[in-house]
Amino acid sequence: MATWNSRGLRGSVLEDMINRTNERYLAEGLALIQKIPTPITPINIDKETRHITLAYFDQKSTVDYIGAVQGIPVCFDAKECAVNTFSLQNIHPHQVAFMENFEKQDGIAFFLIYYTGRDEMYYLPYKDLKVFWDRAQSGGRKSFRFDELNTDYFIKHKADGFVPYLEALQKDLETRD
Repeated sequence: MATWNSRGLRGSVLEDMINRTNERYLAEGLALIQKIPTPITPINIDKETRHITLAYFDQKSTVDYIGAVQGIPVCFDAKECAVNTFSLQNIHPHQVAFMENFEKQDGIAFFLIYYTGRDEMYYLPYKDLKVFWDRAQSGGRKSFRFDELNTDYFIKHKADGFVPYLEALQKDLETRD
């Protein structure tokens, strides 16, 4: 079972950037997106600082963020990748199922992937993830390569940490029926 002190801070740089972006989108009246906390059960608590030093995750989380953009329901997960190949082991079956059901309810589901080694951000629409996912489930590659990604969905993040993912979301919306 995963524990907080072994995995809990992975992706914190990306999440900090997304959190700042979401605050800006809210202030500008563009979107209301909230971080979904993962329920944990504390195991060890530092008595002096009252900080949790070890905990385990109570249940499987669905996605990192959920909310609405101009009346459109959205959900997404944030992932970091240090290499050019993204392992699908970083995405769990319950997340894929949640996103599929979210899209069936006319919501928009996607991943924001930060390729740390390249300092590049990518918006992965659910429909594109599903192609990679189905390929893996059929005995194919259990990952996807950087060069397999649609160049239309790269995001130019700003030096101040702003991640303008609404531009990629708009492109995603334009490709839907």
